[in-house]
Amino acid sequence: MVQPVKDKAKRLAARPARASGASDSQEAGNLQALVSRVSALEAERDTLKRELEAARQRIAALEESRVQVANRIETVIGSLTTLSVEKE
Repeated sequence: MVQPVKDKAKRLAARPARASGASDSQEAGNLQALVSRVSALEAERDTLKRELEAARQRIAALEESRVQVANRIETVIGSLTTLSVEKE
């Protein structure tokens, strides 16, 4: 996505000067603003990707903890059932 914008910036810089310098200057400013915006969006995307990966790892850890707790509860219930059967 950034590459076409950067290519356009290079082409714009390589153009010979025309009589409508204000238009070129404005276009260059707009192009620079777009390049800057794209860079900011890419940085935000990268940050969000890292946060998403951290969240996925946290979810996996929580799921593993849930499984361990469920197994412990099952073991306790089994032990209590055994004790109640032995008392009868």
